Amino acid sequence: MNILEGNGRGEAKIKYLDADFDVIVPGTHVVCAVTSKRIPLDELRYWSVARQEAYIDAVAAFEAEKRAGALPTEKV
Repeated sequence: MNILEGNGRGEAKIKYLDADFDVIVPGTHVVCAVTSKRIPLDELRYWSVARQEAYIDAVAAFEAEKRAGALPTEKV
């Protein structure tokens, strides 16, 4: 950790787990991997354990799954 990390005011570093997450470096927010919007930690509900990414909402999480090839991209 350097002097700029861990002050609790910037972006947190998170380890995403199956039903929870561990804060590795304290902060006020994380950044959505799809939209680049800030997500306050107390509002964080969507993430990928496999990709270790946070998402602002279900729509962004779904888009990330499509981009990763985990879901079909066309309607049947």
